[in-house]
Amino acid sequence: MPATHTLPHIIQGGMGVAVSNWRLANAVSRAGQLGVVSGTGLDTVLVRRLQDGDLGGHMRRALERFPIPGVAQEVLARYFNPNGRVPGTPYKLLPMYKQVVSAARQRVTILANFVEVSLAKEGHDGPVGINLLAKVQMPNIASLYGAILAGVNVVLMGAGIPREIPGVLGALAEHRPASMRFDVEGLAREETELLRFDPLDYWASPPAALARPQFIAIVAAASLATTLARKSNGPVDGFVVEGPTAGGHNAPPRGELRLNDRGEPVYGDRDIVDLAKLRELSLPFWLAGGVGSPEGRRAAHAAGAAGIQVGTLFAFCEESGLAPQLRQRVLDAVAAGAASVYPDPKAAPTGYPFKIGQLRGEARSMERPRLCDIGYLRVPARTGAGKIVYRCPAEPVEDYVRKGGVAADTVGRQCLCNGLIASVGFPQHRADGDEQPLVTSGDDLLRIPEFLGTRRRYTATDVISYLLS
Repeated sequence: MPATHTLPHIIQGGMGVAVSNWRLANAVSRAGQLGVVSGTGLDTVLVRRLQDGDLGGHMRRALERFPIPGVAQEVLARYFNPNGRVPGTPYKLLPMYKQVVSAARQRVTILANFVEVSLAKEGHDGPVGINLLAKVQMPNIASLYGAILAGVNVVLMGAGIPREIPGVLGALAEHRPASMRFDVEGLAREETELLRFDPLDYWASPPAALARPQFIAIVAAASLATTLARKSNGPVDGFVVEGPTAGGHNAPPRGELRLNDRGEPVYGDRDIVDLAKLRELSLPFWLAGGVGSPEGRRAAHAAGAAGIQVGTLFAFCEESGLAPQLRQRVLDAVAAGAASVYPDPKAAPTGYPFKIGQLRGEARSMERPRLCDIGYLRVPARTGAGKIVYRCPAEPVEDYVRKGGVAADTVGRQCLCNGLIASVGFPQHRADGDEQPLVTSGDDLLRIPEFLGTRRRYTATDVISYLLS
């Protein structure tokens, strides 16, 4: 992999659960920019693709390249249905993550991330990245190992303080044991819990050391960038500086939370990133959020940035993982002026504001029965009896309270796991119908008509040509 400063001007955002899928990352990297796959929830996406028959045979093609013997065959035997699911049949579920899970559960995660990165790297020599969320702690080390086995070039991570990830990357590339602090609510100050992963648990004889991917941290403040640059347990190779207009999870406003008349978080001067302090770190940075235009790219360069990270424009292109009919509904609504973006301060179980795309007349129903059966956003907590429990404020209220949660924290919470997976075409079937999709988008959604003109469809290369014009 070339040095960090030679990375492309444009980083494609790692969006949603498989919105930034292998097809999109492959197309962007082929066009000379940094294509990025979203690593969040890829284990669930892989087994659902297999249960739907693996149309096109792409999963099986990548599975054949997986280097750890027997793993691909094990997963195919359990989840592949050559005829696809019978309509109205629920998907088989994976066990939800905990601090310690079985080797078989970890193997699915390793395999899924390998598959996605491997397909993204097919047919070109450009760099490919993977985006993970620090908040989704429990699958992250296994996810990173699968991506490294596939030759991922860049790891991007935000939604938390990923100080230990650089050291984890170095260990995994050499097939050495890796560990990181496990954030558990209710731990005493002197207590430490760890997440541990040993690659040798999966090999009879491990291969030679692999290339360590570069690490780019996603930050919303110069102070966090400074902390990561100086106190991480390994090299940080650059930053994506994400503003509150970006999609998905946003950092909450600094200071006391204030809401406007629409119930949206109010950001102020304290939330403006001090780019002068970032430049002092002498590490490259890319600006993200509201910069998805030629003018945004030029302004970023003028501010000293190496380039821009763009999500929203790529999220609705032909190669993105959004279900095609849903993607087209959004584009048609945007063109008709019937779309909006709402930064919901309560929807996400993480407690971070979460941007939701809304279409006039298609408000997402809040009547969905509460349940938690995927569990990526569950938060571990220590009970008074010393046991670690896993709770999500979008689960049934009585379950959340029984595990020590406060009932008020459940108000307005939505199941992001099921909603985001439904948006890419894999909705779980329930007795009362399929899960509804949840679309997240940055504020640039409302500027898409300036880019679209009279078109109603476009490709990733159209986006790149526009941004570089």
